[in-house]
Amino acid sequence: MRRALRPVLLAAALALPGAALAAPPIVPGFNANSFAGNDDQSTGPVAFGFSFNFFGTTYTQAYVNNNGNITFANPLGTFTPFAITNPTGNPLIAPFFADVDTRTGNLVTYGTGTFAGHDAFGVNWPEVGYFPTSTNLLNDFQLLLVDRSDIAPGDADIYFNYGSMQWETGGASGGSGGLGGTCARVGFNNGAGTSYEVPGSGTCGALIDGGPNQLRTASNVGVPGQYLFQVRDGDVITNTPEPASLAILGLALAGLAAARRRR
Repeated sequence: MRRALRPVLLAAALALPGAALAAPPIVPGFNANSFAGNDDQSTGPVAFGFSFNFFGTTYTQAYVNNNGNITFANPLGTFTPFAITNPTGNPLIAPFFADVDTRTGNLVTYGTGTFAGHDAFGVNWPEVGYFPTSTNLLNDFQLLLVDRSDIAPGDADIYFNYGSMQWETGGASGGSGGLGGTCARVGFNNGAGTSYEVPGSGTCGALIDGGPNQLRTASNVGVPGQYLFQVRDGDVITNTPEPASLAILGLALAGLAAARRRR
């Protein structure tokens, strides 16, 4: 049975000035494993440490793909992003699907840990460059998959967390200097066509710093630079992103993240 996405209303938030200056919501840790510098490679299956019901199929592991995503059926070496809304045959979660090149500069890291008292699995793309071995522009982003079996077996929360995002495409995807061409995609797909992409996904100039949907300040929960997708009974709840504004809750979370980085 095909499962539908269930939209929910965005929680009310109190807008405060200076939201764009809030500390990025990237959570420290989840870096016990480093993925050797590479172009278009993937890890073998990596265990989460818990069960995850994604559109009716339960997973306990995924492939970490260097190009800004994880997949569940097979590794994915594709470097030019395709529309996540298309049936892929390979369930995918992509905080930033584009041509990451880590042969120069920082490496992708991943591992298990905890988040807000729950078991979690995370992947970090910490200020990574783009193909070919270019680091003049850098992207800083993170994927968290958080166990919520306290609600029901298989439930989870998916977080996309962003810092500065400066490039949108690789040189083999029609881009020049990290810009233009076939641009990055952000979202998820169950492999059979049920999917979601954030506003601006696939649109050049939209997701990078200064763009109309810039990821470093966009949110669907009032926390600049953070998207949250709750997975309940296999269905994914999506919110409509608001213009970045710092809610009181967001301020508290951002302050906590900043405090952790100072320790």
